[in-house]
Parts: sequence; C-alpha cells; structure tokens
Amino acid sequence: MRDRLVENLTMMFEKSADKFPDKTALFFLDKKISYKELYHTASRLGQGLKNLGIKKKDKVALFLHNTPEFIVSYFAIINIETICVPINNMLKEEELGFILKDSGAKLIISSVANLDIINLAKMKSPDLKYTVIIDGLVPNTFNFYEIIERSIIKKEDVLIKPDEVASILYTSGTTGNPKGAMLTHKNFLSNVKSCISGIDVSEKDNFICVLPMFHSFAFTVCILLPLAVGASITIIEHVRPFRRVIRNIIKKKITVFIGIPAIFNVLAHMEIPHVFTSRVLKLIDPIKLCISGAAALPTEVLKAFENKFRVPLVEGYGLTEASPVVSFNPARGIRKPGSVGLPIEGVEVKIVDDKNNQLTCNEVGELLVKGDNIMKGYFNNDAETKEVIKDNWLYTGDIAKLDEDGYIYIVDRKKDMINVRGFNVYPVEIEKVLLKHPKIKEAAVIGIADKFKGEVPKAFIILKENETLSGSEVIKYLRKNLALFKIPKFVEFKQIFPRTSTGKILKRQLREKI
Repeated sequence: MRDRLVENLTMMFEKSADKFPDKTALFFLDKKISYKELYHTASRLGQGLKNLGIKKKDKVALFLHNTPEFIVSYFAIINIETICVPINNMLKEEELGFILKDSGAKLIISSVANLDIINLAKMKSPDLKYTVIIDGLVPNTFNFYEIIERSIIKKEDVLIKPDEVASILYTSGTTGNPKGAMLTHKNFLSNVKSCISGIDVSEKDNFICVLPMFHSFAFTVCILLPLAVGASITIIEHVRPFRRVIRNIIKKKITVFIGIPAIFNVLAHMEIPHVFTSRVLKLIDPIKLCISGAAALPTEVLKAFENKFRVPLVEGYGLTEASPVVSFNPARGIRKPGSVGLPIEGVEVKIVDDKNNQLTCNEVGELLVKGDNIMKGYFNNDAETKEVIKDNWLYTGDIAKLDEDGYIYIVDRKKDMINVRGFNVYPVEIEKVLLKHPKIKEAAVIGIADKFKGEVPKAFIILKENETLSGSEVIKYLRKNLALFKIPKFVEFKQIFPRTSTGKILKRQLREKI
C-alpha cells in the first residue's frame, strides 16, 4: 500500500491506517479511536450498507452533528463507491426534504433527535428507503452499531477512479434552492496536498474540529488534512459552551486550531485577569498555528488575537465549489492583514471585468479560479454549471483585486449573499418563506454587519391591506420553516419600497438608510 500512488480518498485513508495503526486518530469526550480501529469500523459499516442494498453511485446522506460516527460513515460510504451527501443538521423539514429529493439519497444516517424532521422530509423524498440511527433502537430504522457488528469485511480489489464523485455538498443558491456541488476524489486530494505543502503539519499534530463537519471548510481542513498526514483530531460537538472548547484545547494539547472569525473574535476580547495571563499563555503553548476561514477576518480581530495569545493567525479564502481552499496567508513569510493571501499550490487565479477582460494589478473585478480542486459541476443542474464554469475557470461571484505580489483582496460580493458565521444565506431563501405568510404582501431581506456573527439578515416587510403583524410573530413563523442561522435578527415594517424604473426593489437604498 505504501508504495502505491494515492489516487483516491480511500487509498489516502488506508495508507495512514497502514502507517500509523496504533496512533490515536480521533479524540472524542473520553474516547480514543486509533487509525486501525477507525479504518476497520468504516470498512465493516461499508459492507453493512452494501448488504442493505446500497450500490455503486447511490447517494447516502449524513445528517449528523460533530461525532466520530460522521467520519466513520463518510469513509464507509466512499469505500463502496457510493456518494456521500453531508447535510447541514440545522436545516428544517422543507430544506432537508429538498436536498434528499434533489440528490436522490437512498439512505440517511442520523440520530434519534432528528427522526421527526426526517420522517416529515421523507414524504417528499421518494428515493429514500432506509434510515440508520447512531444512538438508539427505533422501529422502522436500522441501528448503526448493529450493522457494523453483523458485517464481515469482504476484501475486494476495487480501484476508485480519481474523477469519480466522492461527495455532493449543497450550497445555497441565488434562486432560493440549494445547489449540489459534485466534488471528486481528485478535487479533495489536490486541495489536501496543496494545503499540506503550504502548512507545516505532520503526524505529531492534533487538530481541533469544532466547526460543523458538514461544512466544506471543516471537512477538508479539520478532517481530511489531518487524516492524510497521520495527525490526531479532537472532535468537539458544539462551539458552546465555549469553556469546553478551551478545556479541550488545553487538555488535549491542540497544536492546530481551526476556526471562523466569530470564534477568534470571542477569544481576542475574552477577559483574562492579569495574574493569570502568563499561566494561560503557557497552557496554550502547544498551539503553533491558528487558521481562520469561511468568512472575512476583520483586521482588528487578527491584531487583537495575535497580540493577546502570541500565536500566528492565518486567514484563508475558499468556496465549496473549490473543495474549498483557494488561498491563505503564508504561516511563514509575508502575511498581509486585510488580504486572504496567495493562491495555494496548483491553483491559478485572475480578475476579470464584466466583459471577461483580464484586469491588471489593483484593478477590481470578479475573481476567477482554476485548478484540480474545482468541482465537476452542480448535480442535476447543467444550466447553473455552465454559468459558473467556463473554459475550466470557476467564476466565484466575489469581487476582488490582486496586488503587485499576487495577494488576493476580497472587496465585495457580486452575489446577493449574507455570510452568517461562515454559513451562506441567500435573501431569496428567506423572502420566499416570508411571502408564503398570508398577511405579508412584499418582503426584502438584506445583510447587515454584526460584531459577533459577521453579518445577520434583516427583513423589510410590507403587509397586505388591513393586516397587522408583529416582528416577534414574523420570527416565530420563520423559526418553523428555516434553520436558526437564517432567521433575521431584525424585522422592519414599511409602507413602500424604493424601486428601480422596472419595479425592482432597490436593496442598496434600504442598506443606506440603516
């Protein structure tokens, strides 16, 4: 195995298990799971899924919080040449139902706590046949560990081609419906290899995984990257309470801390009594690198964090369609605050204007990306694929510029998207739900700056004639239909909206009046 060229994620995982069999791959609560145990558990689960009737290129959904079962399931799925569909476990019935139906998932792996929403979503998902539960025995479902216990590994010499799809990751769309980015084994491997070449990591490291595993940034950088080099992963179920995160950083001797700006902002402004400062710095001394992604990192947060903890904080940039890492500021070398750094190895970028003319240094236009990390396309959506991938260039929809040294600066977003703690939220998603309310005539949603979340949605509403509705009633209604991170923080009622000559709502003017 060690001498074979690694062509897919299964081979990557097998190589690490072969090289570091007794090393701890995962820390979770008081559990330790070795590479050998993780590999064999995933292999047995994969065989169990085949025994249920799951075949090559079938889709299997993961609707889980951060847990070892997520990683076991992922490799079990891809090991048998099926396609994994990780789903945001904060989604509600209608959102989950759309993804299950669109992907054609035949099986879903989840927990007892999610059964009600899964059963409701099933009604709209004709292909979904099986539900596997990781934490209970429930009628009409299969138990995760019973499947593993009853399965015997059948050794088969299967070579998964690099261009085969490993995962379909759904990302919010400007039309209101999520789009499934098809990411191949080659996409993920190229991204992992490029990250390894740019970040000094090895089997001696311990990565913290506190970001949700279903998110592309967490999946590649917190899971695939450490498993590729034989490092350990400390899994944290939830970011709250934050004290638990700090305890794990200290107790497990975390060396690579991966987060989003909101986390680093909390740490940067967390009060530490002066008498404990030196002790705290000594306790977190094993941390050699912090990486921020999924949203823009404010320069003031970067400076405050590094001044307090004396640990380099590296900002990166990426998007799901790029597997996801595109660039980051080098850990060693020139780091430019306000920039998202240099393109990673094997990735090309350029800036173009609206007529597709390439722009020069410091000229502002749309950022285009090319490399082996670029997705195969959107599942069941050729039209959208052709819109964003042209001549092998991915049109990111982000407005940016390149400086004289090739560093990337994100200036704005071409797409009308709100970034809430690293999660993409498109206003039209919220607007469509609002317009289903019997008392609402028109709705417009924009993003506004928020100290802790980066951005939050704000809803503007015009009611139908003679109707009354309060902001709290609107929020209560939305909570039944949307994930919590999509819920507007503010609701404002209007009599009229500013409009263009063609009747389109001028959201820019709504922003200017805030």
